[in-house]
Amino acid sequence: MFMAARLPLLHKTPFVLDERPLLEATSAHAGALSVSRAFRALGLPELIAANLTLRRRQRGFSEGQFIESICLLQTVGGECPDDMRLLSGDECLERGLGYEFPKVTAVREFMERFHDKGLEKLRPEREVQKSFIFPASGPVTSLQVVQSGLVRRIARLYGMQGQPLNIATVDQDATIIESHKAAAYHHYDEGRGYQPMVAVWAEADLVLADEFRDGNVPARQEPLACAKLAFAALPETIKERYFRGDSACHENELLGWLKHPDRQKEPGGRIGFAVTAFMSEPLAKALRQVKEEDWKSFGKEDDGTLRQWAEVDFVPADKYERKDSQPLRYVGLRLLKPQGVLFKDGTDRHFHAVVTNQKIDGGRLLDWHRQKAGTVEHTHDEVKNELAGRHVPSQRFGVNSVWFKISLLTYNIISAIKGLCLEGEERTARMKRLRLLLIHVAGRMNRNNCVMGLRLCNNTAALKRMQKVWQIFELPTQATSAKALGKPSG
Repeated sequence: MFMAARLPLLHKTPFVLDERPLLEATSAHAGALSVSRAFRALGLPELIAANLTLRRRQRGFSEGQFIESICLLQTVGGECPDDMRLLSGDECLERGLGYEFPKVTAVREFMERFHDKGLEKLRPEREVQKSFIFPASGPVTSLQVVQSGLVRRIARLYGMQGQPLNIATVDQDATIIESHKAAAYHHYDEGRGYQPMVAVWAEADLVLADEFRDGNVPARQEPLACAKLAFAALPETIKERYFRGDSACHENELLGWLKHPDRQKEPGGRIGFAVTAFMSEPLAKALRQVKEEDWKSFGKEDDGTLRQWAEVDFVPADKYERKDSQPLRYVGLRLLKPQGVLFKDGTDRHFHAVVTNQKIDGGRLLDWHRQKAGTVEHTHDEVKNELAGRHVPSQRFGVNSVWFKISLLTYNIISAIKGLCLEGEERTARMKRLRLLLIHVAGRMNRNNCVMGLRLCNNTAALKRMQKVWQIFELPTQATSAKALGKPSG
């Protein structure tokens, strides 16, 4: 007698696909409502309404609803406005929001209002001026005011939770967004796209300001504008202020503003800074002339490369710093390979330098300056690769600018949730992991005694995280009627 051979489990799918759709108010990413909770508890709808007046009629979606919808879209993993249709019809999320998601065309029309055609006339011909910083439109500038208000409210909430933020280190850096659109300009890395400048508050992990730029605008061109916006966004409770930047920030106007005596009179007082020095030939020569005994080791790389520092006797005489300005301190960095090991260029040592107004030990200064790589560069990575900052949705500069700015706004909300509501290693979770911890959690909206409630699937840990969000980001809860949600027109 022969028995039928059993098919191995991994060689089959042990279920059939039911063709009947699940009609209950369920969602695969019910945790996204945590972002909506924070968005509203931080007063963003009121901030947006007070600063953005883009509506052409009273009916239809408000500016706050559009921006909240785009934030949620980017939170769940949407990359472009067209992905809004993937959220449309999610009854669980729409009941939790109190409105249906806007259509793709409505979102695009909303974003078009951030582009000012009149500003295009200011762009000079390429023969006259190759690189031009396109000015922000009025609505984009207003959204920066919203961003500043959000930062201050998050800082206030940290204080209320017993985590006061009294020190602010502003890290500024530019990043490349690749784009093959006809309106994009060639950048320095053999491609085309845009090169926005971003300033981050390191201690709070919050974006303070940004300046969206064409790809052909050098990062070293007028970095002061973004820095001013960043320091203006800080709360007045800050007691110490600092600034870090790469060589793009070694620019006369920026350094002159940072060290100006007027900074001492402002909230937070003097700004201590450290900026990677532009490696001019005179500076390179001064570094090579430092005596061997003056180099002090303060660290070692994993491959054995020694990190050494020394004071550099150098007073620049080029256009990047005025001759009559007060000389700043130059701290040299020498990377020295072990005997018999060379860099790719055939040398056993590389030289760098930092220009600063700080008087601390050179090794400590260089270590502190190096930490910039873990703040603003991390923000670039998250905004571009985990949110939707990498996507360029339009040929119009203002549209691309506002899309990127909403990505930064979303980053700040997510950062506030992690910093205030999560614990341990979860506080530093990247967006990819955070979606598994909090966002992509299945849930169902149900009703009990005329009170609408969100019920999560059997995931106790996720429920505790969401409960913490509800506790920290307080909002009044109101029972809603059982009638279907109305759809805003327009």
